[in-house]
Amino acid sequence: MRVEPIAFRYLFALTLFASALPFALQAQTQSDRPQARSDRAVTVAAKTLFGAAEIGSKHAAESFGGYAKGCLAGGAALPETGPTWQAMRLSRNRNWGQPITIDYLQDLSSKVSQNTSWSGLYIGDISQPRGGPMLSGHASHQIGLDADIWLRPKTDRILTRPEREEISSISMRRASGAYTNDRWTKDHETVLKLAASDPRVARIFIFPGAKVAMCKSARGDRSWLRKIRPWYGHHYHFHVRLRCPEGQENCIAQAPPPLGDGCKEAVGLVNRILTPPHRTRMLSRANLSRRSPWPNCPNNAARFYQTSEGPLYGNHLQYILWARIRARQN
Repeated sequence: MRVEPIAFRYLFALTLFASALPFALQAQTQSDRPQARSDRAVTVAAKTLFGAAEIGSKHAAESFGGYAKGCLAGGAALPETGPTWQAMRLSRNRNWGQPITIDYLQDLSSKVSQNTSWSGLYIGDISQPRGGPMLSGHASHQIGLDADIWLRPKTDRILTRPEREEISSISMRRASGAYTNDRWTKDHETVLKLAASDPRVARIFIFPGAKVAMCKSARGDRSWLRKIRPWYGHHYHFHVRLRCPEGQENCIAQAPPPLGDGCKEAVGLVNRILTPPHRTRMLSRANLSRRSPWPNCPNNAARFYQTSEGPLYGNHLQYILWARIRARQN
């Protein structure tokens, strides 16, 4: 009697088991899981769901969660065009917010038209119809209480829908946000003062150089400056954030700004733009000289140091990464 090799026996048994496994699993699924589905569960990102909503929900207006993690019930739409405002980037469908936000924007645009040479305001993103995370762009703007207002002065001309997609706002910064440029006017400060003086406002974000400029020129009552918070990147628009409406317990408020006008802190941010605290350290580690060309320098990174407008900060991260690599090589 011939004895089969042990390896062959194991291989034969494994083949039988593998061929029977799909039928066994199918039987187990059908018998043990009476509501089993043939298709797999699909996970959909929250931003996809919220981004697909075309209209607000049919509920009483209420914000749920925080500015950067929440949603909006009963959202109201800012009309695309009003006597003193025009909503921009209409294809995004982000001109929705709490009714209090829509009222605020309409009130502010009217005050701006009465107190400046502007005919009103261009309104950027507010929120999606039901708030929540967006497919692109903002981390906040999720509960209908944030709004971007363009720093481009509004004219009397009513823009077409295509024009509202193509026209851009105008940057007001110089030296990567350390200073305002020559497009900044007294009207811009007036607009910010009007915006911040409204008791519905919690804070306003704008680039550090603008905050410092207003700190230097503001006269009389300076209490409104407390709400102006210097924040990088906000040089084409300023970002208004309203307080949680009274009685909406599910709305998570942000801590109020520190006491005082915040001007000293803004100056500190400007100084850090002009002379980043780790710039000197990184230069020392990489053994670089400001007076000599940089070998193997990435495109445009040298512009980080000096231009006709002063030191640049825009390529800061690129420069730091490059300097770290150079430091390891040296």
